[in-house]
Amino acid sequence: MNSWWAKAAFVVIAVFVLLRFGPGLPIQSVVTQKQDSFTVSGTGKVTVVPDTGIVDLGITINKPSVKDAQNEANTVIKNITQALKNLKIDEKDIKTSNYSVYPQYDYQPGSVNRITGYQVTASLVVAVRDINKINDVIDQATAKGANTVGGIQLTVDEDQQKKLLQQARQEAVKEAKEKAESLAKAAGITLGKIINVVEESNNFPRPVMYAAKEAMLGGGGGDVAQTQIQPGSTDITTSVTLFYETR
Repeated sequence: MNSWWAKAAFVVIAVFVLLRFGPGLPIQSVVTQKQDSFTVSGTGKVTVVPDTGIVDLGITINKPSVKDAQNEANTVIKNITQALKNLKIDEKDIKTSNYSVYPQYDYQPGSVNRITGYQVTASLVVAVRDINKINDVIDQATAKGANTVGGIQLTVDEDQQKKLLQQARQEAVKEAKEKAESLAKAAGITLGKIINVVEESNNFPRPVMYAAKEAMLGGGGGDVAQTQIQPGSTDITTSVTLFYETR
């Protein structure tokens, strides 16, 4: 018995000495990672008619005095704003984006430049939430004194864009899954779970731009033709790539 305890004690002491003072024991670690994967892409598209119009209205007034120019400009702005309110345009959607006063000079070579009057310019930006009213908005604004109409944008409300983008995503994923199943079957591949999804691009509808035009008001020689702007349609598209494990 004493001999057995002596051997056991020797082994324990030898292991302790080896671990404490001897060279480290080599430990090898092998990590394996499955590299086989299958990728496929799909595209979703939703066609939508623009529901919002953004209109820039320009006002230019020339008068002999600053006071006269400002008074007339303010009156024109007030009349335009009231006309737009009559069309049920919310006051918060009518914003003054510019209001400037400039002296006008009589430039004569060899003489002191003389101020002959003052010019007031103002710009209103109007968001038309009901796209069917955009033509009436332009016609009423020009009738009340707007000199220019420009930078007309036809777009889609931001909240509606998000909903339509989600719909386009669902279509893109559905197309990608159907394509993956078809290709895997043809190639004799067994698909595992989806391990990653990448949205490669988002394409929000770009605003449709209409160039600025001078408003033909009063003394323009005949009646002013009514505005005819057609919203047409635009696309919201997105593409996704699905990554599958293969078995």
